[in-house]
Amino acid sequence: MSQAKVIVVGNEKGGAGKSTIAIHLVTSLLHSGAQVAVLDLDLRQQSMGHFFANRRAWLAANQADAPLPLEFPLSMDLATAPDSEAIARFQDSFTRASVEADYIVIDTPGGDTAVSRFAHGLADVIVTPMNDSFVDFDMLGVVDPVTLDLKRPSLYSETVWNSRKARAASHGRSIDWVVLRNRLAPTEARNRKRLDERVQALSRRVGFRVGPGLRDRVIYRELFPFGLTIADLSPTVRPVAMSLQHVAARQELRALTASLGISGLDAPKLAAE
Repeated sequence: MSQAKVIVVGNEKGGAGKSTIAIHLVTSLLHSGAQVAVLDLDLRQQSMGHFFANRRAWLAANQADAPLPLEFPLSMDLATAPDSEAIARFQDSFTRASVEADYIVIDTPGGDTAVSRFAHGLADVIVTPMNDSFVDFDMLGVVDPVTLDLKRPSLYSETVWNSRKARAASHGRSIDWVVLRNRLAPTEARNRKRLDERVQALSRRVGFRVGPGLRDRVIYRELFPFGLTIADLSPTVRPVAMSLQHVAARQELRALTASLGISGLDAPKLAAE
């Protein structure tokens, strides 16, 4: 049994912000002093792998210091391997990560794969970001097109539900599932109210918690090429000009990590704070 806490960032829909959430969780955990292993199952995009490659390059070029995770890269041919082989190879990497890490963060692809389903079953926490729209909600629940009443959970909700049942049966405890309302728009209050009501109804039906996500801020995107997040910024690590918007973004990240029981963001301070 792994003693590492396993966080799976999952949603079968692409573009929901999974990799953005994953890299922010990893850097937040690193700044808390934890040993963090990362496994990127999005084998075609490999956003998390590219992010940490950028991080190593930027830190070396600028003679700067920031914590790095333990990486266990998975080759792209895993995507075309038979399911049994793909799961066995992933499980080998997972086992090696479990020996060294306090936390394992797994980023999953925007689609249904056998390896992704297997990874969900290993989770202590599943984090599901969703954009503030019924397009993203459709991956979690089906609504009536006339009344907008919730009809039933969607396929991804059923996947998580099955993983939670299996985990409870085998380990005596379920998986904590947190849905993040991500990239919240400042307007469209009527649509948000409708969506809020359906999200809350589905949460009661399938048992997830609703947590705070990250707004659609430029800072979350502009730091990616450097392999940095808002958690890394300090007087000595500052690749972009600072503003009060960065402080607001940092507060958002604090709220997100607090909802997942992660701390440590007070280590590097922004001058504006």
